[in-house]
Amino acid sequence: MEHPCHRCNHAVEDGTPFCAQCGAPQIRVALPEPPSSDAHLPAEHPAGSMVTESPSFAVRWKDAVPACALAAAIAAVLLALGLMVPLLAMIGVGFLGVVFYRRRFPAGWLKAGTGSQIGAVSGVFTFGMFAILEAVGILVFHASDKFHAKLLEVIQQAAQRTNDPQAQAVFDYFRSPSGLVLLLIFIIIFSFFFFILLGAIGGAIGGAWLGRRRN
Repeated sequence: MEHPCHRCNHAVEDGTPFCAQCGAPQIRVALPEPPSSDAHLPAEHPAGSMVTESPSFAVRWKDAVPACALAAAIAAVLLALGLMVPLLAMIGVGFLGVVFYRRRFPAGWLKAGTGSQIGAVSGVFTFGMFAILEAVGILVFHASDKFHAKLLEVIQQAAQRTNDPQAQAVFDYFRSPSGLVLLLIFIIIFSFFFFILLGAIGGAIGGAWLGRRRN
């Protein structure tokens, strides 16, 4: 069979390497087509490949809330019974809340920031439970007079440490009924933030420790 030369259109037999008329080569190499514009995009999920997802450190609160409540209940009872120093109890409740959260949600990722959130919530729960236990104890055992006397004793001891007339006037005001109410409100607010801060510190320690163990 014959085919026309690509240069001069002279008839050339198939298999002849050059045209007898113009000498043009008849064996042409086909160049590969350039890739399409989307050829550089990787396949979404190639067969046999592993898809690595970035870890999520978000707190799953449906597991964190029960864990915080359980840790808070333990800490509140220990505080009410006077079996633990408040400083250690509040750091411990944050740490314990993270431990209970890990047991309820083993697949969760932890770090110091995640633990601090859980610890802070544990501190809020502990404050509420401890306040309820203290209120029930005062009502049941009629300890309001004892609490009032203890508060006056603390004010008296603080007043004896200074001779400043202005400071003495402040202490005299705190001994009055309105001053005692104001002082009690201040103690409650301070205790609330104290519980949250120490709980967050304990939770951050627990989150960093358990997160490092998993990694």
